[in-house]
Amino acid sequence: MRPPLVRSIAGFAVLLSLGLAGCAYSGAPPQAEHAAAVVPTSPPSPVAARPPLSGETVRDSFGNVDFYTTVAGDTLPAVAAAYKLSEAKVAGFNGLQPGTPLAPGTKLRLIPAGPTPGAKGAATVDANGIPTGYTIEPDDSLAGITYRFNLTEKQLAEANKVPFTYEKGNAYFIQAGKVIQLQKKPVDSRSGSGPSINNSFGQTVFYTTGDGDSFDSLGYKFRSTTAQILLYNPALSADQPIPGGTKVRLIPGELKIEGAQGTFTADDQGIPLTYTTAPGDTERQVSFRFGVTDLRSANRPSTGTAGVWYDFTDLPTGELAPGQTISVALDKPINKPGN
Repeated sequence: MRPPLVRSIAGFAVLLSLGLAGCAYSGAPPQAEHAAAVVPTSPPSPVAARPPLSGETVRDSFGNVDFYTTVAGDTLPAVAAAYKLSEAKVAGFNGLQPGTPLAPGTKLRLIPAGPTPGAKGAATVDANGIPTGYTIEPDDSLAGITYRFNLTEKQLAEANKVPFTYEKGNAYFIQAGKVIQLQKKPVDSRSGSGPSINNSFGQTVFYTTGDGDSFDSLGYKFRSTTAQILLYNPALSADQPIPGGTKVRLIPGELKIEGAQGTFTADDQGIPLTYTTAPGDTERQVSFRFGVTDLRSANRPSTGTAGVWYDFTDLPTGELAPGQTISVALDKPINKPGN
């Protein structure tokens, strides 16, 4: 699902085990006149476990190993098994044949060397060969991109500072020509330790900065782009550090956006409670504006099994009838007026 669009911002933005078991029986019981004597069998000799690989690795910003440099005794099957890949894949990534002996000091790729089905576009890499950016091509898929660049879908979402839910269904990243990020920028280890104020859906509405916080650290933690943070917090400046103790808004809230132009009420902490719809409002945009993950659950009758009570102007698009006061707080639902 493509993320909601703020009118003044274009394109906010955003799947191997090996087992071996064996037993052996040896010898036949000696014959006896009336009964066979049972001969105890010896337990199998333990197989010495192979020590873990000890060569140098090159890891990406998420800790995924993209390259491994061999040491004496390393074999292609052992390297492949250590990184949960098939020998054929590791061989193919490096232009080798399965079973090829490995000389010490061989730098092996553990990711594809170039375009693959579902990820045929151009990538940029850093000095260590780690992919850092990618341009989407027609017919690319999320599965193809994550496979080629050794990332999970959640890691890809984090690198682009968008919620993971936006990546599902090839809806956010899969747009031909779009340039996406494949890595995170380094952030201060002290960042992200400030206090948060969450709404009843568990979404952070406000965060108070501490030492080490930056636009990037907030973006990775709360899946907010720098442009969004600046828009919701006009007092901040992109070319200036965020002062410690700054209360940063992480949802549009007071900012009216396309499809959520109405007014709202809030509690003494600033958490939105109710919202009065305006013409053209949609469920999706109202939910985005107030950090709501399930608007309908906040607007079901307190008794019975009936569904959401509010009215629609156009149900397929989720457009709401204007002039309705609805709940945007899960712990304070509103029943249909008059009921």
